[in-house]
Amino acid sequence: MNIAYFLLPKARVAYLYDDCTFRQGLEKMRHHGYTAIPVISRSGQYIGTVSEGDFLWRLLSEETEQHHTMKDLEQLQVRDILRGNQYLPVRITVTMDELLDSAMNQNFIPVVDDSGSFIGIVTRKDIIRYFAEQKHSGIPQKNLKKIV
Repeated sequence: MNIAYFLLPKARVAYLYDDCTFRQGLEKMRHHGYTAIPVISRSGQYIGTVSEGDFLWRLLSEETEQHHTMKDLEQLQVRDILRGNQYLPVRITVTMDELLDSAMNQNFIPVVDDSGSFIGIVTRKDIIRYFAEQKHSGIPQKNLKKIV
């Protein structure tokens, strides 16, 4: 199975540019109701994923205690608060088993092309739905890997 079938393309995904301000990032996440959102460069390269926790940890950091208002945080960019990329991207050629392994640790999986450009996401919900349908279709589990 090609994961392109599950791909939610970049045009339909909310994402942040790495040079967005702290405030812009929070506002976009709030508007969409997300707990994590992909971050890309202006050239389209996948940089990482920023989470609510990244924003919270930055607000609670000693360095930020000097800043008391959201206006002060306008100087901070999203790239400054990324704490490590826990949402590792996959290529479009990834297997369903590898995709499932990634989905166990994250809500969505960022998908990149061969040059590292962000092309969309695959959600955990879609992956679970796929495997549930396979289970209910009567295909023995031992034969499932041969199909995928």
